[in-house]
Amino acid sequence: MMKAPDKLTYTEAISELKQILEEMQSENCDIDRLTKMTTRAALLIEECRRRLTATDAELQQILDRLTNV
Repeated sequence: MMKAPDKLTYTEAISELKQILEEMQSENCDIDRLTKMTTRAALLIEECRRRLTATDAELQQILDRLTNV
């Protein structure tokens, strides 16, 4: 069973996205799994984007504190 995207590390999510992409680009792509792969990829992308946005906000707060010292 696959882990929920929010239970994966960022690195694990990116790795899984790469695997999905490789499978989708291969000549042996199973058309019957294409919808499931696309759905999973979209969930992983959403989670990665959420984490990147949160990290960016945290870093901006740290930098703002440093410049106000």
